[in-house]
Amino acid sequence: MLSTDHETDSEATQKRARESNVELVSSDLEFCNKADYILSIAPQRDTRAIADRVIAAVTNPDFMSVERKNPLYFLDLNAVSPRTARDAYEHFAASAPAIKVVDGGIMGGPPKLKDDGTWYRPGFVVSGPHRLQEAPISGEHLTKALNVRHINDNIGSASGVKMCYAAIHKGFTALALQSLTTAHNLGVLEELQSYLEESPLGSYVKQGLPIMPPKAYRWVQEMEEIADTCEEDGGFSREESIFRPIGHIYDLVANGTNLGKEQTDDRQRGKTAEDVASLTSAGLEKRKLKTE
Repeated sequence: MLSTDHETDSEATQKRARESNVELVSSDLEFCNKADYILSIAPQRDTRAIADRVIAAVTNPDFMSVERKNPLYFLDLNAVSPRTARDAYEHFAASAPAIKVVDGGIMGGPPKLKDDGTWYRPGFVVSGPHRLQEAPISGEHLTKALNVRHINDNIGSASGVKMCYAAIHKGFTALALQSLTTAHNLGVLEELQSYLEESPLGSYVKQGLPIMPPKAYRWVQEMEEIADTCEEDGGFSREESIFRPIGHIYDLVANGTNLGKEQTDDRQRGKTAEDVASLTSAGLEKRKLKTE
């Protein structure tokens, strides 16, 4: 496990790891010497730093002195634009070419035990010249365990699928947040929800909004990556791209409301769509009073 430089996040991550019987190591060098696969899953602000730490470890003479019979795989599973993924691949190719980099993204929520006793598993979409199922150490088994789908040999393709999927999911969540908060301020939230219950959108709003608050801080930069994808690879102009403003919505939630204090493993508020709208409204009112 590679921790980040953010102390609170690191402590929470380490606590979850211990509770799941995951072995912790004392240094990046020890980690890279022991690992066959590194899965990089982090907020966008940390992705380059993690890559730099891995490169520093594998170019350390103490790493080179360890005889490796098999290559080290680096699965870049961060929610970033195809351009960011391509830049990361080129960074590894120039600095640590022995590492086999796989472009990827996680599709869906975290694993969850279903009522029938089986597990829901998210999908892992990957691409690039190195196929995980062909890796010499349990590559085929890992591919099945992670529910991996290799779509092509191009770095950036898997990240593109992730970005387009996230654009729909997280873009709609922001629209729902604005709509419900505005309805709350108008005093017509109950009426709006009664109509939503008759629509397929209703269940998504009811379930999706409460999931968002602990993740909002991560989604701010992700909206920039989605915007970059739509502009760089989609062909839209910056004026036509809607995701940078959506990033401001998630920044408001994370830094301008009490929802930003929520932790995934310790939820106190925002556990219903109504409460999310109420706390967002309170944040907007507080901001308004500051500017008056």
